[in-house]
Amino acid sequence: MTRTTSTPLTGKPRARRPLTSRRIAPYLFVLPNMAVFAVFTIWPALNGFNLSFYDSSDGLTFRSAGTSNYSTILSDSDFWTVARHTLLFTAGFVVASTVLAVVLALSLHAQRRGRGALSAAYLLPLMISPVVVGIVWKAALDRQTGLVNEVVSAVGLGRPGWLVSPDLAMVTIVLVGVWIHLGFYALILLSGLQAIDTTVYEAARIDGCGEWQRIRRITLPLLRPTVAVVVILSTIAGFQAFDYIYTLSGGGPVGATTLIVQYIYRHGFSYPIQYGLASAAAVILFCVVFAVTFLNYLAGRRSEAL
Repeated sequence: MTRTTSTPLTGKPRARRPLTSRRIAPYLFVLPNMAVFAVFTIWPALNGFNLSFYDSSDGLTFRSAGTSNYSTILSDSDFWTVARHTLLFTAGFVVASTVLAVVLALSLHAQRRGRGALSAAYLLPLMISPVVVGIVWKAALDRQTGLVNEVVSAVGLGRPGWLVSPDLAMVTIVLVGVWIHLGFYALILLSGLQAIDTTVYEAARIDGCGEWQRIRRITLPLLRPTVAVVVILSTIAGFQAFDYIYTLSGGGPVGATTLIVQYIYRHGFSYPIQYGLASAAAVILFCVVFAVTFLNYLAGRRSEAL
């Protein structure tokens, strides 16, 4: 239905565009994506939260368990062990990813030729299936026949047990995770660098500021909001890491690289199956990720205001 109004000069009626084409059309474009998101993300999340208050071993019969699943998890020493591993992995992953992404973005920003080709090359690891990444790196890091140890031994450093030593295994999965995501984070930071007004650099150059001074006093402060985005994304990726770690180390050696998502997977898909316990652990993980992400967001907003 259309409405008509009179023009201010002639008084003749003027037809307005239908309200549906102006207000509803944008939502119609978003609706298919939101429907898929609701069916495959929001509904399973809500159902998982509900399942955390029940107990089931076959997924067909459910028994009310109240909050016993949460009590069991919080009193489980294995849970606190994998929680410590997850925090250690996430901290190392976030710090290494952010620092290296800033360095890589600065080098790409200074690149005059071939920037597009280099950006695409750095993004390739993210395009590969994480399962395949884990299998390939497992073969490359094999203590006896791996390509990495062939190179390391050639320079006289022996053959380290990258996936055998607990300390080296944690460092290894952090570095593989950084290798996967580094190009993506660097491109985000590169977009932030390109948004900085070049006249600021020209004024600083006229005032006699060197390259390092311009980076320290201009680039890094103006890049804080983009760095905050990278920190938030890398934090979420660190807490959710599973697939490439599972195929790379399997959580070993002796559980040294078992993270919380693998803990959830083990209780939800390995015998004895405990769907309620796995759902409760997933809810706890969601709350932790949400809290850490929110704190990172507040810290980013505060630094941006300063």
